[in-house]
Amino acid sequence: MMKTRVFFIFLSVMALFAVGCSDYSKALKSPNPQVKFDMALKLYNDKAYIKSMPLWEELIGLTRGTKMSEDVYYYYAKSQFGAHDFYLANYYFKNFAKTFSTSPRAEECQFLAAICSYNLSPDASLDQTDTKTAINELQLFLDLFPKSALRDSANTMIGTLNAKIESKEFEVAKLYYTTEKYKGAVNALKEFQTTYPSSIYREEALYLIVKSYYLYAEGSVPEKKLERYRLATESYITFATAFPKSNYLKDAEVYYEKSRRQIEKLTASN
Repeated sequence: MMKTRVFFIFLSVMALFAVGCSDYSKALKSPNPQVKFDMALKLYNDKAYIKSMPLWEELIGLTRGTKMSEDVYYYYAKSQFGAHDFYLANYYFKNFAKTFSTSPRAEECQFLAAICSYNLSPDASLDQTDTKTAINELQLFLDLFPKSALRDSANTMIGTLNAKIESKEFEVAKLYYTTEKYKGAVNALKEFQTTYPSSIYREEALYLIVKSYYLYAEGSVPEKKLERYRLATESYITFATAFPKSNYLKDAEVYYEKSRRQIEKLTASN
């Protein structure tokens, strides 16, 4: 009895599937844009985004210049977004906002274009070109729609993306120290703290400048050592003044004392 019931359920599902496929096939072959649109919208509402694509693509050409064109373009862009093809969705959302600039949907599409770029932003360890693009697009959205209800969301996302870029740039600067290129480390870390004076990485950056100056002096030719040990002591004072309770302070003090002793020794020998 149970097997019979399961069998009939299976047949019912297959029948519905066959009808659905038949309707879809008819819509694909139909010359009527409305038939295609109704099927494409049904698939969109059912989240069958990829399956809806051939219909939307046909409709873009068939409805160009008609009242239906805006709806077609909007749902096509949204289908790309639903399918997580953020590169194409970004392209079509921006085109929609430009082509239908007076549409009530233009604001939403401009925002969603920026969201696509936001979703394409990679981890902080990777190249941040897409992150910078996302920031620019979110800022463009804010410029175009300064009173938007989505303003706070856009600003929050810009903050998140900027933090990612900041992290990446600190790691790039720190890499000079890690690879024992101490002159480059000093320059890169100083540039970093100039660019990000309130960075959460400022404490570590200042500490690494102290250590890099000392190690740079250690490897220098004799006539350059005195100057570079003095720079190490000066950078320590800057660091200790800015972060008197830093966990790095004791270690930095070691390099300060070593530099100071070397200065005394070199001064006495001159």
